[in-house]
Amino acid sequence: MPRFSSLFATRSVLSVLSVLSVLSVLPGRAEEACREDILFLRGSWGQARFGVEVAATPEARARGLMFRESLGASRGMLFVYDVAGAPAFWMKNTLIALDMVFITPEGVVQYVHPEAIPGDLTPISGGAGVQYVLEIRGGMAALLGIGPGSEIRHPAIDPAIAAWPCEPSAPPVPAGE
Repeated sequence: MPRFSSLFATRSVLSVLSVLSVLSVLPGRAEEACREDILFLRGSWGQARFGVEVAATPEARARGLMFRESLGASRGMLFVYDVAGAPAFWMKNTLIALDMVFITPEGVVQYVHPEAIPGDLTPISGGAGVQYVLEIRGGMAALLGIGPGSEIRHPAIDPAIAAWPCEPSAPPVPAGE
């Protein structure tokens, strides 16, 4: 019994450390320059930062995270569509459980489908009005508190309509100044 308790305590500590690596615990972290490979989320629960791969072409969206054997706690894939619609996903050839976060053109989370089952062919949709879908490790959305109303910040979102726009980057300073 003590060995089980020790194992459980170790897993609990690792889960907390995993969440802390995703959560922004330092003020101003989300003020980093917007980059294609970084996505920020915020809500009443706090802020999180994910390293993302962007799937913006039909081929990249079709492949998604298929055949991957793991996904880091602070990693994900952002599916970007040219216009809002009602994209549906399935888990064919997907080997890991995923949370699917369906997002409006303004970058506001509309729906979260938790823990999609690996290999399941059932279509998963976030409804109409979705332009972006973020896939992250299964269980992370609940662990962090990500839900409807949370906002994302990423350069794929039109800053003219974004709920949390990327700040325009300052022009480069010429050498010698």
